[in-house]
This record gives sequence, structure tokens and C-alpha cells, in this order.
Amino acid sequence: MVNLEWYRTFKSVYKNGNFSLAAKELFISQPAVSQQIVMLEAHVGYKLFNRKSKGVEPTEYAKLLNNLIIDALDRLENVENGFRAKAFNANRLLSVGISRHLMSSIGSALVAKFDFIDFTFHTNDALFDLVNTKKLDFAIVNKKFDTFDTIQKKAGEIKQVIVSSTDIDVSTIKQNIKAKDFKTIENWLNEQKWYSHDAGIPHIKLFWLHVFAKKRPSIIANYIIPSEYEMLEILTKNTGVAITWNINAKNLIQENKLQLIWNSKEMPSTDVFLLSGKNENLSPIFQDIMAELKLVLE
Repeated sequence: MVNLEWYRTFKSVYKNGNFSLAAKELFISQPAVSQQIVMLEAHVGYKLFNRKSKGVEPTEYAKLLNNLIIDALDRLENVENGFRAKAFNANRLLSVGISRHLMSSIGSALVAKFDFIDFTFHTNDALFDLVNTKKLDFAIVNKKFDTFDTIQKKAGEIKQVIVSSTDIDVSTIKQNIKAKDFKTIENWLNEQKWYSHDAGIPHIKLFWLHVFAKKRPSIIANYIIPSEYEMLEILTKNTGVAITWNINAKNLIQENKLQLIWNSKEMPSTDVFLLSGKNENLSPIFQDIMAELKLVLE
């Protein structure tokens, strides 16, 4: 049976016209190259190379053999290289940056896909700097960055909504929302116990700005829990309301652990991007991560 390594060696000798150069290219010894060519010649029954003062010269049979095998051998090597790249990518330790507030909803989806991930929690700007300086492979951010040294593509959208614990009767306030009675809605919200993941309540201020056209809400957060998902988990066991990313509350609402109060049309969605450095080895993984993110964010 023919050994495919003989054809690989033949291709290198034919291209380089020299046994020594072929040996360097294939990372084997020159005697090993000579032996494989001798064995291939014995297999096909013809002499393939004539020695010259500087290297070797292909015979007519070698030229014919090269024409017959070169396309098939190139395809085989492409398949082999692609397989190696996929195997490398599947087992590679990936470094991924993400906001701690999106870890449970978005980051956990990547855990189910890849075997090795080192997660880092930071703000959007810090994550960009880490990717840009090649200290992180990827980052999931909700801010657009303009740069020539990184690749950034939109994976989907998230939106801030108001949710509450299930022990609150929201039937009346939902009628007020439907009637667009914003004064009554705001007064009701001001009377509730509020949960927040940030003492500065920037997400609540943003909601008030877009929905009520007010820069400063009157509310004060009763409980500050510096992880949005853990904040929601605690809310499920207590009484109160919170503003959260819809993706974080999605499963808890479906499981009847929280209830959606208001998904306001006045509140704009926020884009989620996948960010990476320009690296061909990371390109297949970038596509795999994008596919997973789109499934979560659809």
C-alpha cells in the first residue's frame, strides 16, 4: 500500500529541486527524504529524479506523476490543516472579557460551547483596552469602538425593563401603563422598594430620562447588590422592583419567579458586540462565539 508521506516528500523535492531543502521544509533528515523517494520509485516502477551538481532534476515520469497527484494532494493537505486548526481551536484556552452583569445570561452560553475559558470582568472601555493590547482574545461589550486594530461585530440587542417580585399586585399599574398615565406610574414606582446593582443608579436614571424625560428620578435604591443577576435572584425571594436587562430577567419571568411590569417603547435597545484582535487563528472561534451569542440574543 502506498504511503501518503511519500507523495508529500515527492511534492517537496519536485518543488525545491533539492533533497536538502525538502528535508528542511518537511522537518525530516535528508537520508529520510532519499529513502522515501527510492521507495516511491519502487512502487511506481519508474525513476523520478536525476541527480545534478546542485540538486535533482525531475524525469518525464516525475512530471507526469506531479500533474496527476498535485491537485488531490493539495486538497488533502487543506483538509488536514483545517482539521488541525479546528482541533486546536476546540481545545484552546480562550480569554473572554465581559461585564459581570451579563455573565450569567450571556457568558454561561459560552461555557456550554467551549472546553476552556478564562473569564475577566471589566467595564466596556477596560475590556477594549485589554483586547487592543492583546491581553484578551475576545470581549463582549455594549459600546461601539472605532479602531483599525480590532474586529467588532454586532451580535444582537438587549434592553432595560422594569420587573418586580411576584407578590406585588401589578394589575392596576399595568392599566396605567396602557393608558399612558405617566404621572400615576411614576408616583407608584417612587413608592416601591428598589433594588439596584450600582449605588449611582445610572441605569435607573437612563430609564427616567428616556421614558419620563427627567434627568433625576426621585427614588432611592433600598438595596445595592453589585451583580445584576444576583440582585434579581435576591429579588425573587423578597419584595420590590428593579430595572434590569431583559436577557437577565427572561428565564426568571418564564419560571414565574419575577414578573414583567414595563417594557417601554420609549426605552431604546442597546447593541451587544463581539470584539477581538485581528488574528487569523481566532477567526473560526470568533464565528463560533458569534453564533452562540446570536442564539442567546435572538
